[in-house]
Order: sequence, then structure tokens, then C-alpha cells
Amino acid sequence: IGWMLRITEDLIRRRAEHNECEIFSLEEVSLHQQDIERIEHLDRWCKELRILYLQNNLIPRIENVGRLKKLEYLNLALNNIEVIENLEGCESLQKLDLTVNFVGRLSSVESLRHNIHLRELFLVGNPCTQFEGYRQFVVAALPQLKSLDRTEISRSERIQASQGLEEARRRVAEQEQEYLRRRAEEKEEARRKEAGVEEEKKERKPGFDGRWYTDINNTVSPESEKENQELNENPKNPEEDEEQREREFWHTPCSFTPESRLEAYRHLEEKRRAKENSRSQTVGFLCRSEITICLTGIN
Repeated sequence: IGWMLRITEDLIRRRAEHNECEIFSLEEVSLHQQDIERIEHLDRWCKELRILYLQNNLIPRIENVGRLKKLEYLNLALNNIEVIENLEGCESLQKLDLTVNFVGRLSSVESLRHNIHLRELFLVGNPCTQFEGYRQFVVAALPQLKSLDRTEISRSERIQASQGLEEARRRVAEQEQEYLRRRAEEKEEARRKEAGVEEEKKERKPGFDGRWYTDINNTVSPESEKENQELNENPKNPEEDEEQREREFWHTPCSFTPESRLEAYRHLEEKRRAKENSRSQTVGFLCRSEITICLTGIN
């Protein structure tokens, strides 16, 4: 994606003003709300990190953090993460926030067994929290936890959960399979929708008179000639067309998925960039007009 913000050395330096822009000794960095779509470089450039804020981005996968041996707190709330993975190397991890993501593979929580210092885990707002036996499974699977979703785990709750772990694991596996089946359908639907949108964009090429044609060199059929005549008599307003498309985009029902969240972001970004381009063209036109007026006055 052309406008995806990457994690660059310059970005981290700008976020490291409290550390005199020195990144290699950085212990805390906030990269929240930056439209980041991939975690990269941090485990090579910032090995001293203890606190990492990456909330409210578009990150689909936990990766490239395994060498952050000193990391104690990782905030990945409000992203597109579906699986808990690749945190085994974060041996100092104490607090993990995955609030409002798309974790549906609840069994992946067992990968956190290796993080023996993990004390707090936040999964509120993830699909897996709707599974029957969710809390019992997590409490039993991670005996090192002290708190789950801001609720302290009591000794009696832990004992009870551990006694029924195998049954909870079986029920979770069944629900997980059903969830993954639905996700596969959602992904396929998103793929078809994206393909349809791309096809529509290809077909709508501007003709010489501002209307849309698939190919202006095609022989005009009687039906097309009639349509052209109607368009000439009742020309479409591009602004009205755009407003109609905008209404359809926001009012068409859809599931809340990583794909729909990304689609909404890209739609808004396209609108913003189109507005910026329009503004730039207007400014350029006004500047040229002023130069013409000045030159006319000189002559």
C-alpha cells in the first residue's frame, strides 16, 4: 500500500526526543496511531526496550519482537491481530494488552506459557472472549497470570480451572474450529469484494466528454447511442455520483473483521489524498492566474 507508514529509523528518532533522539539505548517508545501495518526493525535497533506502545494501528501479526529480552510491557490494543505468537523470546514480559483485536484462535494463548513473568493479560473485545469456558481455559493454561481482563485471579479460581482444563480445552477446540470456518468464509467474501471493486475501477475510464466508458473506440450500439443521448439531455453530476458512492460505502452492512477495518481505513485515506490533490491543483491554478495577471500588467 503506497501510504502505509513503515517503522523507520527516522520515525523512532522523532519519538525518542526524551532520550535525546538516541534509539539504541531507548527503553520506552510510543508508536501508537501511526497507521503501521507491520512490526519491523525494533528488535534490532532498540534492544533495551522495556515499554512498547503500538496501539491503534493496522498490525495483523505479532512478529520481530523476539529479541527484545528486556521488554516488560507490550501494548497492541486496537489492531488486526488474530493469533498470539512469536513472544517466546520476550523473557521479561509482564504485561500484554491485546484489547479489541481479532484473536479467535484461543488455543494460541498457550504460547504464552514460556513467558514465566507474565502477570497481566488483556483480551477484552476479541472474538475468543465469547467462547464458552474462555476464562477458565486461559486461567488454567497460564498459571503464572495474576490478572485477566483487569480481574484478579483468585487461588480458588485457579485450582478449579486447572482441574477442568482438559474438558475446557476440548470445548475451546470445537468452538475454535467453528470460528475458523466462519473466518475462512469472511476472507473469501472480502477477496471477492476487493476483486469486484478493482474490476469496477478498471471499467470506469474517463471519456473525452467527462463521462465513463470501458473503451471509447468501440462501435456504438443503438442501445448505447440511446443511453448517450439520455446522458446528454440529463448529464450526471460527478459530485452527486460521488456522494451516492459514499453513502453506499458507509451504509452497506458488513461484518466487523480485519478486512473491513482495513477497507474503511483505505477508503478514508483515498478520500483524504483526493482532497489534498484537489487543494494542490486549486492552489497551482490560482498561482498561475496571479502570474498571468502580473505579466499582463507589466506588458
